[in-house]
Amino acid sequence: MSDVLDRARDFLLRNGRLLERRLFEHHFEGASAEPVVRALAAYQGRDGGFGSALEPDKRDPHSQPVDVQIAFEILDAVDAFDPLLAGRACDWLASIATADGGLPFALPSVNAAPHAAWWAVEGQTPPADINPTAAIVGLLLKHGIDHPWVAKGEAYCWSVVEGSQTEKFHDLMPMIGFLEHTADRARAETALAGLAARIPGLVELDVDAVGYVKKPLDWAPSPLSFCHQLFPKAVLGHHLAALEARQAQDGGWPISWETVGPGPQLEYRGVVTVAALRTLQAYGAL
Repeated sequence: MSDVLDRARDFLLRNGRLLERRLFEHHFEGASAEPVVRALAAYQGRDGGFGSALEPDKRDPHSQPVDVQIAFEILDAVDAFDPLLAGRACDWLASIATADGGLPFALPSVNAAPHAAWWAVEGQTPPADINPTAAIVGLLLKHGIDHPWVAKGEAYCWSVVEGSQTEKFHDLMPMIGFLEHTADRARAETALAGLAARIPGLVELDVDAVGYVKKPLDWAPSPLSFCHQLFPKAVLGHHLAALEARQAQDGGWPISWETVGPGPQLEYRGVVTVAALRTLQAYGAL
């Protein structure tokens, strides 16, 4: 095991959630996906959704749409996308979907728990949002999950994607995930070409830039990422070196925003540490 991995492992053992420790064991030590799935199951509520601060910047014990997205991304990453688990989550998603088939960014229950400012919800019936609807629909389509809500969610995504001029990273990445897996390939390729033409102007190329900026490896965390084609090899190499250099003395990677407390800060550092390692691994930089 490399020094980078050794130090990251120590950080996660000292500070990380069980989930991130299990993910490290799976991705870097050859462990099976089963312990990851068991750790993730603790975040699934009786209603079938996921919550309980799976996304650490909101401490809401109730299910939230973004937490379902994160759960699906984890299951996809460890190749354990269970149809029964996904079906239960879809039942919950259908119950909170808006009339147009989309999902709200967050539900009002978040307001009653500590949360970062951007999670606050106005009113009791928040509108649908392409984030996280498109990411969730894309993963369900990728894995062939047959549920009545999926078609409704897909129709909502098309209604937003076509004609959208958004420049928001957290809108564009879900859109890409949807477009990569929707069945209407000709329509999707046209939309993807439009996004590919627009995204380069939104990327922060300065490796030292701080604040709410998205750099090449945020857009293309793997050579298999759609946005990988948008960046020269030299640019990616420069940012990979900078990513490795950002590993802190304690072995974890830092975060660039203020969390709701010291516990959530360490939890999120565990999340970004596993993500940084996976990016380095994907590019053969470990």
